[in-house]
Amino acid sequence: MPEGDTVFLVAKRFAKAMAGKTLLRGEFRVPQLATVDLSGREVLGVGTVGKHLFTRFSGDLTLHSHLMMDGMWDVYPAGAKWRRPGHHARVIFTAADVQVIGFRVHDLKLVATSKEHDLVAHLGPDLLDPKWTEEHAARAAAALAADPARELGLALLDQRVMAGVGNLYKCEIAFLLGVTPWTPVSEVDAARTVALARRLLLANALAGRFDQSTTGHLDRNRKNWVYERTRQGCFRCGGKLLVRTQGHDVRRRPTWFCPKDQTGPYPEQ
Repeated sequence: MPEGDTVFLVAKRFAKAMAGKTLLRGEFRVPQLATVDLSGREVLGVGTVGKHLFTRFSGDLTLHSHLMMDGMWDVYPAGAKWRRPGHHARVIFTAADVQVIGFRVHDLKLVATSKEHDLVAHLGPDLLDPKWTEEHAARAAAALAADPARELGLALLDQRVMAGVGNLYKCEIAFLLGVTPWTPVSEVDAARTVALARRLLLANALAGRFDQSTTGHLDRNRKNWVYERTRQGCFRCGGKLLVRTQGHDVRRRPTWFCPKDQTGPYPEQ
């Protein structure tokens, strides 16, 4: 599933292409919205809360969408050939000079713009909220520390704690804290963890990087400390990494860590 900064950048690209323009075509290819036609509405803007994307239109109307594992909003010049199969298109928005296509986007809902907060009221503070304050940080830290025995990695992925962290950042945050993702939350500084999560996401979002770097390097083989570095080894010590599964059912995620640079428990297999 994309990280929060990826969704943020998708929304930014979408808004740059469409904001202020009137739809000539606003078609949905999903049963629940198949009869809806948004042509004639102006696109007012595109925003995100965590991994949720909101496209706002004139007339107090918002489209909610989620990328999940396989969704994407692509931008094309008007009339250009799509890079993805047509049968994967769920939403087609066309203006005079541009088209934005939602391929395999999920959780599509049309709601009053004034009511869109109801769809994300269950989430913790959005790490990329432009109005982020110390109150947001304190609330996220309190939520993170609320279950002291919980595994750090599971808490980081819980969007009710703070919105935006995915599996990549989960692994990298744990590494930078020097503990394994299976370490109980009680053994880390909650405020420091929240600050680190926000700093990492914000750095990549502001730099416009879809291919995230947590090390500061942009080369593919140097951009992360442990995430997906099974072949290369730990970026800090060069030692062999271990990868284990964390979570259950649909929340199961491969999890990379360095047994030399990270202390704490982990599954044997």
